[in-house]
Amino acid sequence: MTNFNFQVTPTGPPKNEPSVAVNLLIPGIMVAVSTDSSSGVPQTGLYRSLDGGFSWSNTLLPLPPGFTGAEAATVSYGFPSTFVVSAHVFPGASDGTAVFYISTDNGVTFSPPVIVALGFGTYINNDETNITIDTGQSSPYLGNIYLSYNHQYNVANGGNSTAFLQRSTDNGVTWNPTILLSSESEQVERPDVTVDLTGIVYAAWVTVNPSYRYVIRRSLDGGATFEAPVQVSAVVPVPTVLPVAGYAFRVLTFAAIATDRSVGPATGNVYAVWQDNRQGYADIFMSISTDQGIHWSAPVSITGAPAGSQNFFPAIDVDPLTGVVNIIYYSNQVDGFNLDVYVARSINAGASFTNTRITNTSFNPNGSSPVPVPLIGDYIDIMSVPPGGYIGVWMDTSPGSQTIFAGYSDIVIP
Repeated sequence: MTNFNFQVTPTGPPKNEPSVAVNLLIPGIMVAVSTDSSSGVPQTGLYRSLDGGFSWSNTLLPLPPGFTGAEAATVSYGFPSTFVVSAHVFPGASDGTAVFYISTDNGVTFSPPVIVALGFGTYINNDETNITIDTGQSSPYLGNIYLSYNHQYNVANGGNSTAFLQRSTDNGVTWNPTILLSSESEQVERPDVTVDLTGIVYAAWVTVNPSYRYVIRRSLDGGATFEAPVQVSAVVPVPTVLPVAGYAFRVLTFAAIATDRSVGPATGNVYAVWQDNRQGYADIFMSISTDQGIHWSAPVSITGAPAGSQNFFPAIDVDPLTGVVNIIYYSNQVDGFNLDVYVARSINAGASFTNTRITNTSFNPNGSSPVPVPLIGDYIDIMSVPPGGYIGVWMDTSPGSQTIFAGYSDIVIP
């Protein structure tokens, strides 16, 4: 029983915030992205594997004219050979803009960047992007692309932020008018989107003001309209800097959501995941809906981690063939300081989980820095590799600097 760790990017300038997608028809083909500072400024790094994550090519996606940097990239797969990427680009400390790229040849080539949501000075900043393609096998909206982002406004004055969503029904050539998902009276963090087997769209986010709550809205018409918000759970936020001596990196609380798109007893289940401090330390909690997002179960911890350990940055995906639930997260449970990556897996629709450490070596979040670093990225990612496998991607400093790794384990779930 082995953990397989593969270095995706070379050692050097920092790279973090990885996202990964897998070709469901040819699972050995994978595309990943990250915030990559190889060129000296942050840009969108693009990495491609043809051998199931063992080896990766490295390049950078181009910026739109007039823009000088990028961050917060995500990637998604669509039938038969499409990969799409979203990112937040900027010309400096302002004008944050959401952009889109598409490949129809399994990631060999990508289109030039398409501006989807333009930022304006220090007034409007469209950040924390997330992109999803509808691959529901019984969806009338198969191929729809959903791009969500954190719409920050009145930025220079402290301002506020709302959850926005846009969709494309023509492979990103055009984008429908923006939908305001959250209330302008609330401040939110990075929204997430998932689509079920029949094309129902679920948008999720965490409000951080006036109260911390996990909220979802669903769409029954392919993202054209959304129903009223439903509260999944109250959230107890983890400290922005976790209470561990030597930590300085920020930990923001985001929503993660996935649906069971398999054909089985749990088809249509919706899984909401987030980090929560209700036990006095950061842990990963999950709530399940078995009636298409109308009602939600009481939140439960899925880690089995020791009390007092810090567990954070969860991401979730559900195998579209087998229904296996896969959740990745960071944890310092080995020694209380160094980080590892764990994957929680469930073969019984979230009733129980097996947690496996998939990093071979614990790593110092500060790398070789003599002082604590303020940022290790804001998320990591996991994607199912049907039938029954997965690929996780994370930032790892074991080579000395922030580097992207990919990995999985062949430990069989009992």
